[in-house]
Amino acid sequence: MLKQVAEGVLVHESEFIQSNSIVVQGRDGVLLIDPGITGDEMAALASELRELGQPVVAGFSTHPDWDHVLWHANFGDAPRYGTARCAASIQDLLSNVDWKARVAEVLPPEYAEDIPMDLLGLITGLPAGTAQIPWEGPKVRIIEHQAHAPGHAALLIEERGVLVAGDMLSDILMPFLDLEATDPLEDYLAALRLLESVAGDVDVVIPGHGSVGGAEQLRARITQDRAYVQNLRDGGVTNDPRVGPSATLDWLADVHEWQLQQLAQKERDGTPG
Repeated sequence: MLKQVAEGVLVHESEFIQSNSIVVQGRDGVLLIDPGITGDEMAALASELRELGQPVVAGFSTHPDWDHVLWHANFGDAPRYGTARCAASIQDLLSNVDWKARVAEVLPPEYAEDIPMDLLGLITGLPAGTAQIPWEGPKVRIIEHQAHAPGHAALLIEERGVLVAGDMLSDILMPFLDLEATDPLEDYLAALRLLESVAGDVDVVIPGHGSVGGAEQLRARITQDRAYVQNLRDGGVTNDPRVGPSATLDWLADVHEWQLQQLAQKERDGTPG
């Protein structure tokens, strides 16, 4: 069920890791950001939009992870966008004849049979340096960075004071680094600086997974994420509650240890951590 979080901005929260699908109302319809996760959820979202008289006129994927490049036939054939690097990354995956099998390996088993893949990743890369999403609606500024995944974009809906953060600034997930990058730690810290630079214009932050927050939560999450990344850089000791015994998801402690191991390996291999 859609919940309004700001004027003309609505969110649907999935059962899967509190995944947020974002709807931005425009002149002739809506911009749909990161829709998911199961086929039934997306069909219900499409039905709710029809009842509101709000067709989907554009889509956007904040980054190329499987759960952010999904789509459903009931949304129609509106153009679906991502940054150039995001689109190149997912197109590289789709160029493999066995791409469905590769994606299936990382799907959560309890949802795997309910996740439609026929329209996965069919996005158009916007030209490098594109400043905003091309659509007839509120200006949505693209803030591209390289934290978490190639061509990751946060989106600032300026007229509404809303920051769509993609897979950053979550209250339930600590930072997940792009460990294939040359310098994943600095990439993440640089992205946090970018988001901090627009924090004064933000009243609502919507993470890819987790709770929608206000301006105070935005700044607190930036501080918390920065501390986590700096602790990874400085040896890995952390008191981040998203990783400890009180964590919402018990498997995050294993992800934390895996990130430490991968960073240590990069250091041994002589590449930046």
